[in-house]
Amino acid sequence: MSAPDLRTSLPGPKAQQIIARDQRVVSPSYTRAYPFVMARGEGAEVEDVDGNRFLDCAAGIAVCSTGHSHPDVVKAIVDQAQRFLHMSGTDFYYEDQVQLAERFGELAPIDGDVRSFFSNSGAEANEAALKLARYHTRRQYIIAFLGGFHGRTMGALAATASKAVQRRGFGPFTPGVFHAPYADCYRCPLKLSPSSCEAQCLSFIEDQILVHLVSPDEVAGVLVEPIQGEGGYVVPPKVFIERLRELTTRHGMLLIADEVQSGIGRSGRMFAMEHYGVQADILVSAKGVASGLPLGVTASRAEVMDWPPGAHASTFGGNPVSCAAALATLTLVSETLTKNAADVGAHLIEGLRAMADRHPLIGDVRGKGLMVGVELVRNRETKERAPEERNAVVQAAFRRGLLILGAGQNALRISPPLVLSRAQADTALRILDEALGEVEHRR
Repeated sequence: MSAPDLRTSLPGPKAQQIIARDQRVVSPSYTRAYPFVMARGEGAEVEDVDGNRFLDCAAGIAVCSTGHSHPDVVKAIVDQAQRFLHMSGTDFYYEDQVQLAERFGELAPIDGDVRSFFSNSGAEANEAALKLARYHTRRQYIIAFLGGFHGRTMGALAATASKAVQRRGFGPFTPGVFHAPYADCYRCPLKLSPSSCEAQCLSFIEDQILVHLVSPDEVAGVLVEPIQGEGGYVVPPKVFIERLRELTTRHGMLLIADEVQSGIGRSGRMFAMEHYGVQADILVSAKGVASGLPLGVTASRAEVMDWPPGAHASTFGGNPVSCAAALATLTLVSETLTKNAADVGAHLIEGLRAMADRHPLIGDVRGKGLMVGVELVRNRETKERAPEERNAVVQAAFRRGLLILGAGQNALRISPPLVLSRAQADTALRILDEALGEVEHRR
């Protein structure tokens, strides 16, 4: 494939037909940023049903970690599918599930022996983490963060505080969740300078939540994304995660790291928690763990996962085909792709920051590895958000053959497959340069 290569107007005739059929029969709750209808993919490039080729810097929302249809992953899937498709790891045994749990024990930033529970998605993996924290501690409350996204099932949704539309119409929520400010240094909730910040925003937990709302000895755990994903690709300072670890340890709370989006090499480390040198008690993974097959993993210190048989289960969780894909994925990510994400991601971030000199819409460029956010503003001094302009840039990039998505209220989300090359990153930079210029010219 050679992308971008656009051969029809967008959407093309075949895409238009499929989209029209979709609108009649598929749930209207799905969010579609633009009319792209997938036909096939290879690496970091995709082709639609009309033969138009695109550079993919969305990766199925940060899922296709090893690229589209990596031959090693495809082979693992086919080999396993030819043996058996399903046997339910909650009632029977198969070696791939054991091997995957052993691999997570080696890789997860968790002290000591590790046990893993397998589900089908990030939301399910977070549900398991919340239930496990309550069961193990015999405490009933959870603290999460504003801007955080943990899923749309009822328990995970109670912890989610990213966009009001995700919660609107679904209350009341699972009780017992409190929210604190996240360390967004570009928009510091305490109006402090990043150079002098000591994560004072965490004082809201100590001085407000734990004083006025709930006793510390009733809080089971603190659920945090080490890099916020849906909330805008926000990277907190190292001291924020360090102090959070100290706070949870001091009060006997579990530190639950939601690495659904930031894990599996995306940040340039296998898990983003490694950037902070902090160990979690429970770590949640999904999205990129099986290169596109459904799989969620809730890993914890062995002594934390002390619930008895029947306490929690999943018929399809840890499906043998998904486990096979995950084992192939972890091998590829460990051996080459984490390093590539760090290298190409640094190149991409450097290029975006240089681009900010000629594009006043760019307020902030942030990220780790190939988890890159670009926050767009109407005024750099006031930092007035630019949500309409962000949406327009996403559309302008699509018309030029680049797939990206939004995150938060006004950030561009750049989360390509971890196989992205420097040359492809340069192509993405060129298209973003043109798209930003188009939108700025129209203002």
